[in-house]
Amino acid sequence: MKTLLYVAPLAGALALICAWWLAAWIYQNQTGTDRMQEISSYIREGAMAFLFREYRTIVIFGLAMFIILTFAIGIGTALTFLLGALFSIFAGFFGMRTATSANVRTAAAARNGMQQALKIAFRGGAVMGLCVVGLGVLGVGGLLAALGYENANLLTGFGLGASSIALFGRVGGGIYTKAADVGADLVGKVEAGIPEDDPRNPAVIADNVGDNVGDVAGMGSDLFESYVGSIISAITLAVAMPEVDPLTGSLFPLVLASVGIVASIIAIFMVGGKKVSNPAKALNAGTYVSGAIVAVSSFLLSRWFFGNLSAFLAVAVGLVVGILIGNVTEYYTSGDYKPVRGISKQCETGPATTIIDGLAVGMLSTVWPILLIVAGILASYYSAGLYGISLAAIGMLSTAGVVVAVDAYGPISDNAGGIAEMSNLPHEVRQITDRLDAVGNTTAAIGKGFAIGSAALTALALFVSYSQIAKISSIDLLSPKVVGGLLIGGMLPFLFSALTMKSVGKAAFQMIEEVRRQFRSNSKIMEGTESPDYAKCVDISTAAALKEMVFPGLLAVVSPIATGIVLGVEALGGLLAGSLVTGVLLAIMMSNAGGAWDNAKKYIEEGNHGGKGSDSHKAAVVGDTVGDPFKDTSGPSINILIKLMTIVSVVFLPLFMRL
Repeated sequence: MKTLLYVAPLAGALALICAWWLAAWIYQNQTGTDRMQEISSYIREGAMAFLFREYRTIVIFGLAMFIILTFAIGIGTALTFLLGALFSIFAGFFGMRTATSANVRTAAAARNGMQQALKIAFRGGAVMGLCVVGLGVLGVGGLLAALGYENANLLTGFGLGASSIALFGRVGGGIYTKAADVGADLVGKVEAGIPEDDPRNPAVIADNVGDNVGDVAGMGSDLFESYVGSIISAITLAVAMPEVDPLTGSLFPLVLASVGIVASIIAIFMVGGKKVSNPAKALNAGTYVSGAIVAVSSFLLSRWFFGNLSAFLAVAVGLVVGILIGNVTEYYTSGDYKPVRGISKQCETGPATTIIDGLAVGMLSTVWPILLIVAGILASYYSAGLYGISLAAIGMLSTAGVVVAVDAYGPISDNAGGIAEMSNLPHEVRQITDRLDAVGNTTAAIGKGFAIGSAALTALALFVSYSQIAKISSIDLLSPKVVGGLLIGGMLPFLFSALTMKSVGKAAFQMIEEVRRQFRSNSKIMEGTESPDYAKCVDISTAAALKEMVFPGLLAVVSPIATGIVLGVEALGGLLAGSLVTGVLLAIMMSNAGGAWDNAKKYIEEGNHGGKGSDSHKAAVVGDTVGDPFKDTSGPSINILIKLMTIVSVVFLPLFMRL
């Protein structure tokens, strides 16, 4: 059985080899005209410059945490923390390098039809997906093989490193992209009346750069953290719970994740392999095929490892709940269904009713995901106990390779549309990229649904690990300290969201003022005879994002440590419970409301309710602008917040228990 410890590192290596092959294939495709290559170079250089500056800022935090962990917990946890942080950085870096090369090649391929354009965009996203699962399984599996399950507690350091980078990446990238997006939309579309991605808009390059730093690098680090967090929670529970054999319980999630990698690779090579007329169906088919392979494999593995089907049932519950949450998310965020079309109808009466209806849709969209998560928790618990909850989280993320690929495909398609517009390619090309982009908006919303659902299950599994290690059998709601912790925890997602929303607002204010200044001071920009100063707008977003991401990131780390030291272990348990409840609800509401506003705008731009340039369209742009930080900054960052606070609590628990 111990020889299976090496399966996971081998599967991780296989994923990275496939990612390298896909990247090499992408680079073989044409890059289009000189103008297309020029615009693509602006986007790539801006994205990589931001990433390097962001990582330099994060290094300071990483070194500080390394020193604190060394003295407070031990050098072993501190070293695994550094490894987790590095692997998370690598996942975001490699994925974004490929994405910023795939965008121009997608636009070039769209000149000859949809099939090749879809294939390039999806494979560009697949590089990120395979880097996420490959590095995740390689890191966790390699550490377990080297350290043995007896030292599985050191894996929490790896998870802490991944979570820390994910939060800074999501918040920093989210502030960057939305500052640029809001500035480009409000001044360009609403005030100047120019189309989206018009080269006369000074913020247009920053907007396209933001798609990569927020929705590719940030999202990749986010799902890397979710993926490794779910595996680590299962391993720590297997070691902490006497009713689970530690070796078998540790190996099962790693072997299952390895099967998920193989399933994801098969599904990735299926998409784009034949002529497609509906890109959404092609992408969904890949998700379903990989899910089916994992389901069958988990049935066989459960019989082999445990002699029964309890583990299979827990994994199957996670798979089904993940897919259903994705379907619910699609219903509330796709222009094909009633909620988004209802918002677009409200746009006829102005921005106020647009925002009211969008908020209502976001709130309504929490009902079914929460009920599904509750059903998943109960079903997985009754299948395999507390260990089953962690297996359900793994089941939900077992096909993360495909989920991330589909998610990262969206910003690549969006960039391709921007390059097509700025390069004055024929209208038919932009129609193809717009269709790919519209699907990408929905798939991105589905990916966020997966991330939030898995965050709830993973945070709960880590919370169970916390209670097992702390020897807490129940949380006393009559204890004043516990109630205090519960209320503080419930408040933190709101405080965190307020900080990130205000950060976007402040950065967007600077961007709007700069775009207006350029239009006022140089009339040749609107005439199209002189190019605007793109670099200035890129610099504004970069500086604002790096400045504003620090405090929200520190809040997530400091809050549980301060609570554990001042109020004690049980009060910290209350804090984690409170943040889990409000955090999951707020994340779902914000992500889905933002996605719905975005696609309501796109539905109008297709010619409905007056089409582009109409009063309805202007109202929809305002709604989309409000929704931008909802869906791309605050909403997706909250799921990292609740997991980061939980894993910080688990890592620092020995310190709290000594006090």
